[in-house]
Amino acid sequence: MDYDVIVAGIGGMGSATAAELASRGARVLGLERAGIPNDRGSSHGVNRIIRLAYAEDPRYVPLLRRAYARWRDLEARSGERILVTTGGLDIGRPDSETVRGSLASARSHDLEHELLDAESLLERFPGFRLPAELVGVYQPDGGFVLSERAIASYARLALDAGADLRGYEPLSDWRADGDGVVVRTGNGTYRARRLVISAGAWLGKLIPDLATLAVPERQVLLWSQTLRPERYAVGVFPIFILDVAEGLYYGFPEFGIPGLKIGRMHYRRQVVDPDTWERSAFEPDDEAVLRAATSRYLPDADGAALTRKSCLFTNTPDEHFIIDRLPSAPQVVVVSPCSGHGFKFASVVGEIAADLALSGTTYHDIEMFRIDRFAGGGPT
Repeated sequence: MDYDVIVAGIGGMGSATAAELASRGARVLGLERAGIPNDRGSSHGVNRIIRLAYAEDPRYVPLLRRAYARWRDLEARSGERILVTTGGLDIGRPDSETVRGSLASARSHDLEHELLDAESLLERFPGFRLPAELVGVYQPDGGFVLSERAIASYARLALDAGADLRGYEPLSDWRADGDGVVVRTGNGTYRARRLVISAGAWLGKLIPDLATLAVPERQVLLWSQTLRPERYAVGVFPIFILDVAEGLYYGFPEFGIPGLKIGRMHYRRQVVDPDTWERSAFEPDDEAVLRAATSRYLPDADGAALTRKSCLFTNTPDEHFIIDRLPSAPQVVVVSPCSGHGFKFASVVGEIAADLALSGTTYHDIEMFRIDRFAGGGPT
């Protein structure tokens, strides 16, 4: 074998996986279709939210606790600031999925939190303007991960530990070969004992059986000028999830580049081909979708557009992850923490993927991420 493990896709998950494998002494080849890091996938745009009171499902919380610890470990090993704690708010009506889910996670895992009515929330965070019927779950551990810096840091650690990382060399195809794999790129053919596919929006192209389970979607982000910048600074303003009639929004305090950063989950439900979508093209309605939230709920941050970026979500039918060995080829590990809420888990997913590649199992509970939960929709 040329390598113990080949990792296809060196974004958030792949960079963490490559670094973890190399730190355990594995011979690692990492293949990335663009640069390391890059702005073609799902991890660019300065930062990504991290939070413990996880509205999506309480079963994520143990993984999040480990993710926090491993982000701090990355900071210690790299000497870089990676994780910024701001506190986090999940805002919505008391019966909204966001508020109910956040409270369920906080209560079932004994997480420190407060339930604030609109008046109390506005007194503490005057950057919001909220109607009286909304409430917010405040969790002090919320914050963000500096996503591009994290990928670069993991890549540096992987290289320092002996990994062979190659940008601009995408995986063309692969095949099982006995209990190993053969991988082909435009530059050559490589053999390995195991293959980790962490290719994000390209997952369905590399594993056609999963194409209907990993659907790429266009997402747009806006940085708008803060008219009262003192209300939106780190240390004053938290990361937030805002579940309102206009949609499910998420946002960040001003950091890294000027402006309040805001996005809307699943934006306009635009399915795209990751090879042909126009990353730099913006449509007339793009900004209006986001202004619907800033103009009504964040008026002091509804200034001029300063930056716009587009990225990709990769959505599963139930919006939970896929982290599993491929049933038809168990020497292949599929790593797709996706559906727009995965990056925060990259630090622990690197550990999980390395476990699966080297030993076939992991002590982390990843039962909910099995491929075979999609009955009739994937490999059997």
